[in-house]
Amino acid sequence: MEWDGAVNAWHVAGDVYRMGRREWLTEAGWRQAYRHGIRTVIDLRNETEIRRRETDPPVAPAALAGFDVVMAPTEDPGNAEFRALCVPYLNDPASYADNARLFPDLLAGVFKAVAAAGGGVVIHCSAGRDRSGMIAAMLQDLAGHSDEAIVRGYQRSMRGINEHHRDAAVPHPHERFLPDAVLLPLLESRGESLLEFVRSLNTADYLIRHGVTSGELATIVAKLGR
Repeated sequence: MEWDGAVNAWHVAGDVYRMGRREWLTEAGWRQAYRHGIRTVIDLRNETEIRRRETDPPVAPAALAGFDVVMAPTEDPGNAEFRALCVPYLNDPASYADNARLFPDLLAGVFKAVAAAGGGVVIHCSAGRDRSGMIAAMLQDLAGHSDEAIVRGYQRSMRGINEHHRDAAVPHPHERFLPDAVLLPLLESRGESLLEFVRSLNTADYLIRHGVTSGELATIVAKLGR
């Protein structure tokens, strides 16, 4: 999505989109997103992650007035098992199943937020890759996307944030730009892990078992254009 300043922004399905941290958008970018129908922003980050950086563009409060920002974290970073499994953070689809096992109420909360959202929805985390990728893969599963489309969505996000790292104004503390010789094997292995996760989960059953109602599920599916 060519919203000014947006990093790693992609269409998921129907009226649902994904991207990296919202603070990267300029005022022009927010206006573009609004014209695109976005009215709800679902932030998957934990509260301690949310802060502006000196390099973030200034955005007047009036530019954000048309958006409902909903906090819906996908993890409890204080959970000891999660910290042991996901070092230094969730950065590989091989860990998604553990995330879903440890925090079913939190994942269900994300989907309840999608169901309750007005207008178009953009979901974001920090990089727009793994927390967003986990939720996006589940949404694509609900939308009936093919294996190839689900893997392609995640691989696009890997490439997108990798390109951002090439010239990032603020270097990432753990990641750097990867040349193709390093990136391509990761695209392959992580794509396989992503597909294994989403196809073994059975998204609809998982959500219903953890408190998403059949009515909410139907609303989500409709937002996905199915």
